Amino acid sequence: MSEPWDGLRPVPMSHRAGEWTLRNYPYVLAGAACVGLAASNGVRGRGLTVVALALLAIAGCVFAAAPIARVASLAVALALGGWWWGSARLDSLDSSVLLPRVGEAAPALAVVAGPARGGEFELRVPATLRRFGGVGLREPVMLDLPVGRSPPQGAIIALRARLRLPRPASKGFDERTWLRRHGVHVVVLARDWRLVGRRGGIGGYADRVRSWLARGVAPGLAGERRAVLEGIVLGEDQDLSTGLRTDFRVSGLYHLLAVSGQNVIFVAACVLGLAWLLRIPRWIGELGALAGIASYVLAVGAQPSVIRAGIAGALGSIAWLSARQRDRWHFLLVGALVLLAWSPYNLFDAGFQLSFAAVVAIFVAVPLAKDWFAGYPLPPGLPEVLAVSLACGVATAPILWLEFGRIPVYSVPANALAAPVVAPLLGLSFAAAVAAPVSTGFAALIAVANGWLAAYLVWCAHLIAGLPGASVSSTPAAIGLLLLCAAGAGKLHLSRQGR
Repeated sequence: MSEPWDGLRPVPMSHRAGEWTLRNYPYVLAGAACVGLAASNGVRGRGLTVVALALLAIAGCVFAAAPIARVASLAVALALGGWWWGSARLDSLDSSVLLPRVGEAAPALAVVAGPARGGEFELRVPATLRRFGGVGLREPVMLDLPVGRSPPQGAIIALRARLRLPRPASKGFDERTWLRRHGVHVVVLARDWRLVGRRGGIGGYADRVRSWLARGVAPGLAGERRAVLEGIVLGEDQDLSTGLRTDFRVSGLYHLLAVSGQNVIFVAACVLGLAWLLRIPRWIGELGALAGIASYVLAVGAQPSVIRAGIAGALGSIAWLSARQRDRWHFLLVGALVLLAWSPYNLFDAGFQLSFAAVVAIFVAVPLAKDWFAGYPLPPGLPEVLAVSLACGVATAPILWLEFGRIPVYSVPANALAAPVVAPLLGLSFAAAVAAPVSTGFAALIAVANGWLAAYLVWCAHLIAGLPGASVSSTPAAIGLLLLCAAGAGKLHLSRQGR
């Protein structure tokens, strides 16, 4: 490979790499820690050996003379520290007090940790078991309850529990592995339950915020419109019919029914906009944005896309309050670091993979795609929508195929059709939630108007999903589509270089 020239003298590639590393050392250090955390999924780093190596690397950082050597030593130390910490977290997630007692039955006390998801013959409810028989504990479990009345999130319930193992792999889904990666090792069977209290603290606050949003985003609405609004604001899709849920997946619009970073950004923007209208000082508005982001993240749950966007929004407000420059790549790496430090198993989560792949595509590929679409006579704003849809569609297609065995073909036109109503829909949803405690009638009027936007999204999903070849599910077709996307990306890059 030829070396770049600086005037008449060639500049070694190693020298340019060293300059880049010193210029971007925060990215290098955060990336090294993320690599160490992710590596713990492959090989666990236990014992004093890893700690000794990390201390040795820190010593190298302290005594190294060259700046690049100090950065390299510190990166190695962070990678080893991340490896050790990730291994300790995985050991903690893999441990279970209840696992040796599978098959036993005893009175139990559980705290409902999330919304119930109904099946044809059962209700699945995430919970934390506080007591089993005479043993006090705090272990996440999955409740398996009869179809019917479901306990609300945050409820403390008493039940007669019998422990069983999660189901083994079947029809492409391994429930046992999926639950284990969330720290759940047993399923609790119960025929009946009794409400005995509500949890307090931060969890209780999150329950109250979620309940307020659930009551306020769609007052007076029912059916598909209410289900779509709750899906977009709260990430709940259990009230959608199977056919509608399939159409959203096939059309490439299903990401709208999962809480995304856009929701978090909208919450912060609403708080800052309200502060501006009320002529409140900007620093108070930024503190309010931090509180709003934290409340929303707590209410909708610890989903990777929400945590990532919440961290980015919080760091953005903190950067303004501390008069520091905002750096989107730094925010992204910190989000990945926090998620992997909490659970290195997040690396295997489809939401984690899709969220970070989409954001990286937005950072890297959208500027290229916008330039390409700018050469066509399109309405203002549409080139950016198409660029984001194309970049995210291409970046997430391999993940969708590996995780779900299906790739939506028309996701770009589907998202172009849906884009004009997403921001107004979110705005009206939060406006209805704010208005509901003051005037239920006014909130209902807002919800009726918002229902038409939800109906439009349903129409988009039905329209695109009904087109011939709307999704690819066969291996040869998927490979062909991915190769076509790669060829298009290569052509776009070459055209960019040729300018």
